[in-house]
Amino acid sequence: MIESFALLVILILSVLITIGGILISLSVHFIPVGGAPAAMAQATGVGTGTTQLAAGAGLTGLLVSATVVLFSDSLWLSLFLGAVGSALMIAVVMYMANITYIYGVGCTPVSGKLQRDPVTKDRQDIYVSKGTEGHGIPTICFISGVIGGFLGGVGGALIFIVIFIFAGLGYLFAPTTAVSIAVMLSIALFFINAVIASYNIAGTIEGFHDPKFKKWPKAVAVSAVMTFICGMIALLAVANIGGII
Repeated sequence: MIESFALLVILILSVLITIGGILISLSVHFIPVGGAPAAMAQATGVGTGTTQLAAGAGLTGLLVSATVVLFSDSLWLSLFLGAVGSALMIAVVMYMANITYIYGVGCTPVSGKLQRDPVTKDRQDIYVSKGTEGHGIPTICFISGVIGGFLGGVGGALIFIVIFIFAGLGYLFAPTTAVSIAVMLSIALFFINAVIASYNIAGTIEGFHDPKFKKWPKAVAVSAVMTFICGMIALLAVANIGGII
């Protein structure tokens, strides 16, 4: 009877973990990443890989969420602050990247894919350097990145909270141990979804205005399946170690 109930709980919680994985996969498509070309100011976005930037923002959210759980009984507060921490991290990265592009390289943050910035309505095409696809992080990309960071933070924090709650059921593990287990498994699940989205993007992306953004349903579908399977495995492992099944 106990094992049957545990399996039912695992199934329900795996659905919640899947929702978190979907949010992570979707969030990656919002984050402006230019890869190596952006590092040389030849493409719009932050000069790093999609997976690395998304994981950096997500892990920040996870750490914030885990810290809040240890000092507060509010799981909703943990979820919200995890999302805020992730969005803040990506915002700081984009801001510092723009400082480097503007004052270090000496180029204007513009996109070569849009004649005008949809937010500020400022002209962009006349400021794009010859032979490049843009440079820096213009306003539309910055806003897209913050949205992506927030969604990724919500997804990562949701996965963490679900695993943390499960690990704490019936006092299977001490609170600090439950937090450690939840963080470790959440990081693994975050990287799985970030890599899936990265493969779907296949290169650089500027944000929700980029034509590549329309490819997100494929990544979300794959992430949903993979996250559900991996989520169940993670919860079964926790239950087995805890002696439930």
